[in-house]
Amino acid sequence: MPKKERKVEGEEVIRVPLPEGNQLFGVVEQALGAGWMDVRCEDGKVRRCRIPGRLRRRVWIKVGDLVIVQPWPVQSDKRGDIVYRYTQTQVDWLLRKGKISQEFLTGGSLLLE
Repeated sequence: MPKKERKVEGEEVIRVPLPEGNQLFGVVEQALGAGWMDVRCEDGKVRRCRIPGRLRRRVWIKVGDLVIVQPWPVQSDKRGDIVYRYTQTQVDWLLRKGKISQEFLTGGSLLLE
């Protein structure tokens, strides 16, 4: 799970965790049951992702939520783990700052960056 530390970007303090390393933004497309979901990632691929137990016990993830996906080392194009779910306030902040686009959230094109 990304650390909730504050990073400084220019003059502004960032409190929203962003994907690090090979992590990606994703939007939950379909709930499959047993802690598995189909997630449309920013690279255009749909991955079958699981919700790890530590996150499953604390966070309720539903279709349409913006999440951070960590692709697996093996089958990285098809599988991954959901490591964070954004709240609506955090999604609004990401949209305002240009980190994601409205089209990405609604199923259109990719990210702005």
